[in-house]
Amino acid sequence: MSEKDLSREEREKNAKWYVVHTYSGHENKVKANLEKMVENRGMRDDIFEVVVPTEEYIDAKSDKKTIKERKKFPGYVLVKMIINDESWYLVRNTRGVTGFVGPSSKPIPLTDEEVKALGVAKKAKVIESDLKVGEAVKIKSGPFENFAGNIDSINLEKQKAKVFVSMFGRETLVELELDQIEKI
Repeated sequence: MSEKDLSREEREKNAKWYVVHTYSGHENKVKANLEKMVENRGMRDDIFEVVVPTEEYIDAKSDKKTIKERKKFPGYVLVKMIINDESWYLVRNTRGVTGFVGPSSKPIPLTDEEVKALGVAKKAKVIESDLKVGEAVKIKSGPFENFAGNIDSINLEKQKAKVFVSMFGRETLVELELDQIEKI
């Protein structure tokens, strides 16, 4: 591990999450613009992550139930960063950003409890899993909680599994995080 990587990791431990207000519907554009500006201006040691919190829901239109994703907080983007004049200026002047949440001169970071409740804190990666393709599993959390199914495929790199779940008399393929399922 290089010295620069170590200092970046140490700096990231000191970074806090801030809420940035955007024009409604522009959250993904703001995320892309901000990430590009961070890369172009070499600000990777001050701005670490940009997240648009989303949630899955079941859409039941015209007798078809489909899983869709929607923004949890339209008009808001979360940024993990170390606040200094340069990083504040970069975020504040990104196209589509209307400002930080908090008093105009000093953005207020989210508390650890708020970050955990929003679900943006990085989960510890499971390096290996004892789950196997074809195995019966129970879903522990999410919209399909308490459903049972069979694993179709596992992607350890992304920490996801595709599981066939029996719903409404039909097998439906759903993608889940590995920590959402357990062996039966």
